[in-house]
Amino acid sequence: MSDDVEALRAQLAQAEARAKAAEAEAARAQAEALRIAVEAAGTNTDALPQPPAPAGSAPELSPTARTIAQGYAFDAPGIAIGTLMDGTAPAPGHHVLLPLGVVNRHLLVAGATGTGKTRTLQLLAEELSASGSPVLLCDVKGDLTGLAEPGAPSEGLTARTAANGQAWAPAAFPVDLLSLGGADVQFPGATVRTTISDFGPILLARALDLNTTQEQSLQLVFSWADARGLELVDLADLRAVISFLTSAGGKEELDGIGGVSKATAGVILRALTALEAQGGDRFFGEPAFDTADLLRRSPEGRGVISLLGVGDISQRPALVSAVIMWLLADLFSHLPEVGDPQRPELVFFFDEAHLLFADATKEFERQVVQTVRLIRSKGVGIVFVTQTPKDLPADVLAQLGSRIQHALRAVTPDDQKRLRQTVATFPDTDLDLEEVLTTLGTGEAAVTVLAPDGRPTPVAPTRIWAPASVMGPASASAVAELASSSPLTAKYATAVNPVSAQEKLADRARRAEEAAAAQASREADARAEEKRAKAEAAAAAREERRLQAEAERGARVAERERQKRTSALEKALGSAVRAAGTQLGREITRTLFGTRRR
Repeated sequence: MSDDVEALRAQLAQAEARAKAAEAEAARAQAEALRIAVEAAGTNTDALPQPPAPAGSAPELSPTARTIAQGYAFDAPGIAIGTLMDGTAPAPGHHVLLPLGVVNRHLLVAGATGTGKTRTLQLLAEELSASGSPVLLCDVKGDLTGLAEPGAPSEGLTARTAANGQAWAPAAFPVDLLSLGGADVQFPGATVRTTISDFGPILLARALDLNTTQEQSLQLVFSWADARGLELVDLADLRAVISFLTSAGGKEELDGIGGVSKATAGVILRALTALEAQGGDRFFGEPAFDTADLLRRSPEGRGVISLLGVGDISQRPALVSAVIMWLLADLFSHLPEVGDPQRPELVFFFDEAHLLFADATKEFERQVVQTVRLIRSKGVGIVFVTQTPKDLPADVLAQLGSRIQHALRAVTPDDQKRLRQTVATFPDTDLDLEEVLTTLGTGEAAVTVLAPDGRPTPVAPTRIWAPASVMGPASASAVAELASSSPLTAKYATAVNPVSAQEKLADRARRAEEAAAAQASREADARAEEKRAKAEAAAAAREERRLQAEAERGARVAERERQKRTSALEKALGSAVRAAGTQLGREITRTLFGTRRR
């Protein structure tokens, strides 16, 4: 049964497309006839005879509206934005279209609060999905989940669509729910997370609200970790690296990369704590979200609309804007060059775009401008949504080829100044844009887009068409069904904690402690061995001295004994000599004197 319903819806979408093509062909034929008549009669189009209106047709357009209508009578495939307004009334049959081939040239949707921007985003998402282009929408309040359910006709809706000449029919669209940092009760869905290393220092500095000096210090930390193969998966990894580099053990390595002051490191660590309080600890981790999952199409060929639940963006604007830019940067890194495709490969809707640039560093703005400028060649279009064009830097605004400007309020002098600045950003027009922009009703806008040939179309006051899906949150059961049936929910459900910088530094510290302990043990053993050797040497020396002393004593004793023996011998010899001498003397005496001496 559901397959039959989907088939009928697909046939209905094809029928609507054929009807739009037929209307565009009729408008083109009318414009061509008018062009020939103008060439034949001169430039005064007011003086030209107009063909009679068929029975039941809309009133004839004013010259200004007719000129505007001609600017949108192009032959290329496009998506319907709404019905041209002639004065304050819609002109059925004259549609304001956005060529699919220029969506990658980016788009601005602006207007004061309550003027209908959200429903315009919903309509554009529907039209893009029907054309086969996937879409990513930031859902701040959860009121875009209605895209998954067909809308219900009402008396007011029927009257509006009839006045616009819109062939409205209820329709639902393929929707995937994504949750920033993990599903919650308000917005269940597949978890979008990435690693710190993949996120990069510039986007992380933006998420942490760091200034230029602190951002540069963070880049040094990333560079050091990358050079040593330390994967930064989550905030704990980054905290571990910073703590190591600012410790006594990492001081020498920190000095080698230029140095990061302890004060700056302290600021970064405190900012990490604040980011954790905003749910950043759940966003950083693995498994990392594969941005290729944003490029999916339904079996019927319609682009999948990915709704990224970001909660109250005002509570963490820097984190949300940095996440969106990370998704864009990751796509830019992996998508092939396609130039200007017939339809965009993916369209990003960047709601509350002014928060992207609030207090941003110059390097961050430079990277944003570069991404916006270059990603169009990958077939990716960006829709910036904000209140006034002046909310965006001039370099970014210059990259936006098309514009849907809802009503502006000019109550205060500042409002009037912003109004004049907004008017100055539009192409030249015969319309009094200041009056137009301040008198537009809810669901009406001033539109200018790039024509297929790259030239801007005339500024067209437009009654925006009504979305075909529910204009508000889907039912709780439908949201639960979307979350449970999505293949992405199971794919990213379970977080893992791989071996990364924190574990590697802890292992490094453990091995360093073990090495230090082993070295200390070796040194202690060496000292003990040295002490033992010294003791043995001292003992040997003492023994040698003892033996030497004993030898010397023995020598002295022997000497004394020798001397004693020598003395006794000498005495004995002396006595013998003396005795012999005496005898000899006596004999000599007798001999000489002849007498005997007594």
